[in-house]
Formats: sequence, C-alpha cells, structure tokens
Amino acid sequence: MIHPILAYGHPALTKECSSLEMDFSKTQQLIDEMWKTMQNANGCGLAAPQIGVNKKLFIVDSKTTFDLLDEDNRRILFHKEDTGIKETFINAEIIDYDIDLWEDDEGCLSIPGIWQNIKRSWSIRVEYQNRNLEPKVKDFSGATARMIQHEFDHTKGILFLDYLKPLTKRLLESKLKKIRKGKIHTRYPMKFM
Repeated sequence: MIHPILAYGHPALTKECSSLEMDFSKTQQLIDEMWKTMQNANGCGLAAPQIGVNKKLFIVDSKTTFDLLDEDNRRILFHKEDTGIKETFINAEIIDYDIDLWEDDEGCLSIPGIWQNIKRSWSIRVEYQNRNLEPKVKDFSGATARMIQHEFDHTKGILFLDYLKPLTKRLLESKLKKIRKGKIHTRYPMKFM
C-alpha cells in the first residue's frame, strides 16, 4: 500500500514520536509500505510521522543517490568507503555528532518544491534496530549522515525549515502557505490539513 505523505502544516509533523513496539509482522508490513511510498515519490528517506504514524521509525536510501552521481560528486558527498545504504532505523538515537559541519541543499517530501541550504554534522554515530529488530551501533558520514539526520529530526517533530533564519522563512511564507492549503501539484499522493 502506498500512503499519502502528510504536507507541511499537518500537526503530526511537529510531534515527537514514541518508541516503536509492534509485533514483528505488523512492523514488517509498515516498513514495506514505507519503502513503497518513498520509492513512489522518488525520495531518499521517509519517516513514519510523514505517513501519520507517530513512531520512531524511518528509512534511508542513499545508495540510489550514490549510483546516480558522477565520480566527482561522489567524492564530494560521500566518504571514500561509503557507497550508500538502504536501511531501516527503528527507535534510533544519534549518540554522537561530529563538530565538523557542512552545508548542502535539503528538501523534503512533506514540503515539495522548496530546497534550502542546511548545516549538518559531516559524521554521526547512530544506535538503532534494523528491520529485523537487531540492535546496531554504526558510524555514518557525508550524504548518508545528512539523510539520517533529516529523517531522525522528523521523529523529534523537527522539520528542516526549523533550521532557517527567520528572514529566510518569511521569504518562503507564500510558498509554504500554498503547501498548507494544498494548492500544489505533486507526482505522489499527499494529505493536506
């Protein structure tokens, strides 16, 4: 099943999520539906609150991004041993952030048509469970770390817009108003308030 993605302005996007404690088969079904929903929207990540599920669950696909880039951009955006991931993160916590920050464009399936430069840590350490509920502690860097930080923020009720300066956000207000009111067109189903 492909879910509609909640649009900017929906209150579910600003609520902190609770831990995921579901039975294994229901968790697997939800994860499969999230992957289908994200792929249908040509996204690189999706968090459960974006489909109205208030749980600490998100998925990240930096592998497709890596595969689409030329060699020069791969060297800029990915660590030399990183070829991207396709991973599920359950009850994730970022337990260490690198002090080295880098700025790059970010967008969001819930905020279509808006891209802004956002500063993020170049590398992070994440404690989580994978889709098989196996505990993991892993280090991630570059574009992969950026995607994880973005999706992790969703589970905290934080949107990338929250990092913008007030003036920048004010300049985007007319576009954001159109999104809130559903006066936009997307290739994927969305749910508006």
